[in-house]
Amino acid sequence: MWSILYGFFAAWRFRDYKPLPVTFGRAKKWIEQFQPRDRKAAGLLLEKVVYLSEKRTRSILVQQNSALMDRLAEAGLPPNKLVYVQVHDAGSSSGVMLNILRDAAGLDRLGCHLIDAHNSLELIKVTNEVGEGAVIYVDDFVGTGNQFCQERNFVAQNIVGTFSEFLLVPCICEEGLSRVAKEGVEAVAGHVHSKAERPLHDHSHVMDRDSKRRLREVCTEISAKMGLGYDRLATMVILYRNAPNTVPSLFRGSPNQDPFAGLFPRWKDLPIPPHL
Repeated sequence: MWSILYGFFAAWRFRDYKPLPVTFGRAKKWIEQFQPRDRKAAGLLLEKVVYLSEKRTRSILVQQNSALMDRLAEAGLPPNKLVYVQVHDAGSSSGVMLNILRDAAGLDRLGCHLIDAHNSLELIKVTNEVGEGAVIYVDDFVGTGNQFCQERNFVAQNIVGTFSEFLLVPCICEEGLSRVAKEGVEAVAGHVHSKAERPLHDHSHVMDRDSKRRLREVCTEISAKMGLGYDRLATMVILYRNAPNTVPSLFRGSPNQDPFAGLFPRWKDLPIPPHL
């Protein structure tokens, strides 16, 4: 019963997940990997997923950016004083998010500056010409905040002038929010992912004790080191482009999806096609 019920639920709700489409058949098989006594709990865990579809991601970026631009305009900073920065390598989630925002909000038409953080000479040139304004980093998800802060510290060395710094992101964990703030960067997010809303996290009481214990055991069986995700964050946010490495392993599955097939494998978790 639970496999059929959650099979339909997952196939409808997560239908645009990119690495591997979520179909009724895949969702049904995912549930059936659990022992019968754990299937209801696995389904209830699935209901707690915060899913950011492509449409929702675009909407959050545009809305949060619009609100931020209004704030900055009131502070005397027009669009040509705003420098949007891609903080990871080309093709990364940061670059994709910036491209989505550029097209949806017409950033280039408004006169905003868009720069790759690794293009140090361009960043120095533009910030020197602008003189004062705001640097806006764009990404899709922030967990601990450590990776972003490493990138940001590199970028900060090449900012010439007086600039406020912001991080525009659809979702950020509460750990990342405090970490980013310590660097003097204000996060502007559509959703702040608290520890309390993550059923398998140490600080959460969303799920009953026995169900939580059993599902955590399953996670450890799948991956002894990453059972609850990177740094044991046990996050429940899934983005249409990829699952963060902070999600429990029962969502990602085993490497190459064997023996446990995840419902939201990351690109790197999938088997390499035999013709490659």
